[in-house]
Amino acid sequence: MSVLVLILSIGLKSALYAQYKPNNLTAEDEKKAQAWVSKTYSSLSQEEKLGQLFIVALYVNRGEEEINKVRNLVVNEKLGGLILMQDDAARHIALLNEFQSKSKVPMMIGMDAEWGLYQRIAAAKKFPWAMTLGAIQDKSLITEMSAKIAEDAKRMGVNWDFAPVVDVNTNPNNPIIGNRSFGSEIDNVVKSALAYSAGLQNNIVLAAIKHFPGHGDTSTDSHHDLPVVSHDLKRLNEVELAPFKALMDKGIGGVMVAHLYVPALEKQPGVPASVSKSIITGLLKEKYGYKGLIITDALNMGAVAKRYKPGELDALAFKAGNDIMLFSDGVKEGKRLIQQAIDKGEISQDRVEESVKKILLTKYYLGLTQYVPKNPENINSDLNNDSHTKTVQKMYANALTLLKDEKKLLPLNCKETYYYVSLEEAPYQTFADQLNLGTSVIVKRANEISSIPANSKVIVGFHKDNSTAYKPYKISDAPKNVLADLSKNQNIILNVFGSAYALKDVDISKISTVLVAYENNNDAMTAAAKALHGQTKIHGRLPVLVNDKLKAGMGMDLNPAKQTSK
Repeated sequence: MSVLVLILSIGLKSALYAQYKPNNLTAEDEKKAQAWVSKTYSSLSQEEKLGQLFIVALYVNRGEEEINKVRNLVVNEKLGGLILMQDDAARHIALLNEFQSKSKVPMMIGMDAEWGLYQRIAAAKKFPWAMTLGAIQDKSLITEMSAKIAEDAKRMGVNWDFAPVVDVNTNPNNPIIGNRSFGSEIDNVVKSALAYSAGLQNNIVLAAIKHFPGHGDTSTDSHHDLPVVSHDLKRLNEVELAPFKALMDKGIGGVMVAHLYVPALEKQPGVPASVSKSIITGLLKEKYGYKGLIITDALNMGAVAKRYKPGELDALAFKAGNDIMLFSDGVKEGKRLIQQAIDKGEISQDRVEESVKKILLTKYYLGLTQYVPKNPENINSDLNNDSHTKTVQKMYANALTLLKDEKKLLPLNCKETYYYVSLEEAPYQTFADQLNLGTSVIVKRANEISSIPANSKVIVGFHKDNSTAYKPYKISDAPKNVLADLSKNQNIILNVFGSAYALKDVDISKISTVLVAYENNNDAMTAAAKALHGQTKIHGRLPVLVNDKLKAGMGMDLNPAKQTSK
């Protein structure tokens, strides 16, 4: 499916509008919106206008003193918004209701919810990572999933999901993007990101593509220090910048700018993209013509927090062309320095008006002018119930990627006996239990493989720790040795419950059957077991280049053994 056809099929707002606008907006609606923006802007003091430029973090697990700091900022600094962090959903809702009631202009509430609200709220349902979604061929399923995330976001009073990541992950050793990327192929990243953004924005939750100008080929975590992307302009245009260029005019509401040093785009040594006028104003706004909200990555991250003082950093970010400073640690000082720069003629008042009116218009289109308090009752069950599980398991089932099945060992034969060997460090019991439903499976530990009769059919699971998106994917030597021993005289069905990169240095030449499930959790394991039993079709494709033999786009279809009702 072409990108153009995809745009039409998922209903994302057309290229006529570079800034987010709801679907089916009439000329009369637009007139009302502009009137509200003009009236509201005129009613604001300069102090209130500058406050709109800042979003600060709200934690509810750091005590009342921390909450009171945010409360004071909301009241005294007239904040434009909040980003919700860990961890109690009901407490967050109670505070949002309070803070919104104290705000002259309703606040924009954001959250990092790339894989759902679970990313910040542990009681919520975890949705698959982007890398898993990148394996799915029917991109409308991604739209279905992100629509569910939008439903959860609105339930909590969140109206901006800082997602999706559109970084092209060309570096398997990337410590911070990896699983958060849709893959190493630009077209797949663009299609997946469009589908994800549509599910959010068609349901009145703003999306933000990140991390401009491209964080996919870095070996440094920008939370700790400043990564350098040293590619020349030709490579940047062909890879890192390509998804952003493709998505600039598709109505996606926000672009988040990364803390990266890119010498080919910024001539001044060591200046991060997030405070680079050349990159934000020169490239993103003027050359690409982006009209939506431009927001920094979190300003407390080590890449910039080690180099600039709070407040100074905010002022530099605004001067560079950002509309919103995210996770500010220096709101009061930042406002003072921005005003000082205006007084000196370094920043024009028109520049303030441009950003504030964009922010106000987006708030209007997100329905924030009619804020209705949220009810904290039953919030945890509302964020994690059977409807979530059904959606999630559908995603994992459609992502499953069969790389080879030389001896036609799939689907499993219910009349035969299989052996199961779990390798690596993470839980596996759900997979073993699900395999045993309808098939005789004998579980063996790694030190018991000599007791398995020769020429048996042995299911092997690489179960990697997926408790966070940043855990190492590498398979250690001992499991690789066990797999090699088994392959000498057994028929192997290898299941990878972890990143496809795990196969980077694993010899699968003598393995009959290899299935990649991408993640190790109960939903992924259940989906894999059902597919092995022939209950669902396998038709995912590798989203990344793993090595010379395992290339992006690889995979084969396996139809179900029998038709099952959905």
